[in-house]
Amino acid sequence: MYARVNILDGRAVRLPRGDVATAISLEADPVARAVGWVEKGADKLLIIDLDAAAFGNYGNRPLVHSIIEASDVPVVVGGGVRSTREVAELLEAGASRVTMGTVALVDQVLFWELCREHPGQILVSLDVKKDEELVMRGWTEHSGAFLEEALVELSSAGAAGFMIAEAGRDALEEPPNHSALQLALRTSSPEEEVVAAGGVRNLDDLEDLVQLEADGQKLSGVVVGREITAGRFTFEEARAVLSLG
Repeated sequence: MYARVNILDGRAVRLPRGDVATAISLEADPVARAVGWVEKGADKLLIIDLDAAAFGNYGNRPLVHSIIEASDVPVVVGGGVRSTREVAELLEAGASRVTMGTVALVDQVLFWELCREHPGQILVSLDVKKDEELVMRGWTEHSGAFLEEALVELSSAGAAGFMIAEAGRDALEEPPNHSALQLALRTSSPEEEVVAAGGVRNLDDLEDLVQLEADGQKLSGVVVGREITAGRFTFEEARAVLSLG
């Protein structure tokens, strides 16, 4: 189970519907938030640099490095990872994996090269609209690509797995997009992880995700965050549900 930390302008924030313009500050120190998630029971962290993703501003990278250094669980980093140098620097800093979105969609030659150079360490973040079109650059641009074709192409390139989120969805009010997740399970190979990265409303949603299956494939992870801070459930309760999967 992953816990998410979104960083915007040096602060930990939450995005009700993924729009950086409506970001709500949670606490000044993203490092403390990340450490707090681990203390609560998270066994993995997903760190998203929103400034890098949406604006190409990499001023948060020292904070990202500090989170990696302070954490004793695997840390996956995403947001603005669009170059060979960015991938190398994050992995050298101790990130267990990086997740790429925009580059995977717009520069597949580079993506293929990165997957060959760093086998098993490149995940793809796919932000899916209700019509299964993918959006990119921090949800600020349409890609013109759709989920199934992207999964087939990126799987062929050597992606280690896919983190699927639903663009525009409020995770505390709307259910997860099961059809998109099932499509990802059906299209990906058994060696590739499929992670539900869009959050859940409650334990019932989490249980539904645990039971989700397509062609014998099941989800390999779920990302949580404000569901727990909002008091919908605890990490202990979530782990109990996940253990039944």
